[in-house]
Amino acid sequence: MRGYLLRRLPSALLVLLVASFVVFAVLRLVPGDPAAVLAGPDASAETEAAIRARLGLDEPLPAQYLHWLGDLVTGDLGPSYAIGGQTADLIADGLGATVELTLGALLFVVVLGGAFGILGATSRSRWVRTAVRAVTTGALAVPPFVTGVLLVLLFSVLLGVLPPGGRVPLLTAPDLGVQYLLLPALCLALPSAAVLGRYLKDGIERALGEDYVRTATAAGIAPRRLLWRHALPNALPPVVTLLGMQTGNLLGGAVLVEAIFAWPGLGQLAEQALVRRDYPVVQDLLLLLVTVFVLVQLFTDLVHAWLDPRIRWE
Repeated sequence: MRGYLLRRLPSALLVLLVASFVVFAVLRLVPGDPAAVLAGPDASAETEAAIRARLGLDEPLPAQYLHWLGDLVTGDLGPSYAIGGQTADLIADGLGATVELTLGALLFVVVLGGAFGILGATSRSRWVRTAVRAVTTGALAVPPFVTGVLLVLLFSVLLGVLPPGGRVPLLTAPDLGVQYLLLPALCLALPSAAVLGRYLKDGIERALGEDYVRTATAAGIAPRRLLWRHALPNALPPVVTLLGMQTGNLLGGAVLVEAIFAWPGLGQLAEQALVRRDYPVVQDLLLLLVTVFVLVQLFTDLVHAWLDPRIRWE
């Protein structure tokens, strides 16, 4: 396993290096001058030039890029020149909320996706299979912002059982924090749960169609034992890989869901930084998301290799 990890690390580091260059280059192509935004519409050219020099925006782009990489390596993210405060502190303040939302959504993905997959593959009721197919199709077809509005209308306006937005940290008040977490986590999780459920359903059906399963069925082994001891373990390795990919999608989708439910995470910080052309904050946020995605994929590959030792030698 250690050798497999060492073989994967160089490609992960290369992805991060390429991602840092792409993030830096794309932001420089965005219209607008941060110095002009900070100086205001009535500022003179000399004032804008002074601000540009103070922020290092008058240096050549390669120098700015290398300076940014150096700061990342040393852990000095520098100040936010538009929002105010240190970039590291701003990211740390929103990171806990986004991680909390993502983990809550991931739990929904595992539970709902597992239920969709197992019921869709093993239920003998045509109505149950039809209902599962309808729910997963709807979860994939309806955009998250529509799903969020519908959830708020149902559970907050009509039933009045859950708050429509905001956040109470789970560590501060777990019982109240769960109530605020349920709707945004469910909204974020539904599309990924539908994908996972369909993928798991196909995997279980393929496993149940194998010759050894048919032989075991003819020998009188209980269907439940075949499912949990044979079909499900054989269907898990590719599902684990898909779950890692969906975790990255959850991180990206959290930005939109946070805006819908007024969840004070990295999504709101990214929106403020983009509007104000705060390059350091946006760069660090985007690279942070890529880094988390790469680490999740690396961990997923390790779990996949543990479940299926054959891929360790590929």
